[in-house]
Amino acid sequence: MSGHAHHEPNARPDQSAARRAIRVLTVTISDTRTSGTDESGQTLRDLLGAAGFTLVEHRIVADEPALIARIVRELSERDLADALVTTGGTGIAPRDRTFEALEPLLEKRLEGFGEAFRRLSWDEVGPRAVLSRAVAGVAGGRFVAALPGSPRAVKLALEKLLIPLLEHAVALCRGGGGTHHHGGRAG
Repeated sequence: MSGHAHHEPNARPDQSAARRAIRVLTVTISDTRTSGTDESGQTLRDLLGAAGFTLVEHRIVADEPALIARIVRELSERDLADALVTTGGTGIAPRDRTFEALEPLLEKRLEGFGEAFRRLSWDEVGPRAVLSRAVAGVAGGRFVAALPGSPRAVKLALEKLLIPLLEHAVALCRGGGGTHHHGGRAG
């Protein structure tokens, strides 16, 4: 017998409305990608959109710290979005400078984000996982996450980390407590 109501497994009834209220700016940081070759940026947008978040804009910028910093400043100064998710520039190649651009702008750094991402990546790529400098934190009262540039890494980070925590992280950045499942203080 068919006629089952369609719903996300383990989703709260109000989850889609809460997620739609979260505006996400996505940015591909690359010296070579274009709108036609930006597979990681498209993966970001596809997965965040499918999860119910509001996608406000996607930009492609060169891996130049000044350009990255300008976007982070605009995020809060112009109220562009509640969260910024980037892809690219988190490795150790000479042109990978996303970490250097973001790190001084983070008022609060979430060490566990990069640690968790590298732990999950280890299962897929082994020791090369430690070469990632994926990072997340709070800048200008907004949640910011910088992911590696490979579509596979973006998919992993979104499915296992960002999509499950983004709603709660943004609520905390906004000053709302949400539901805490930890009895003590972290950090």
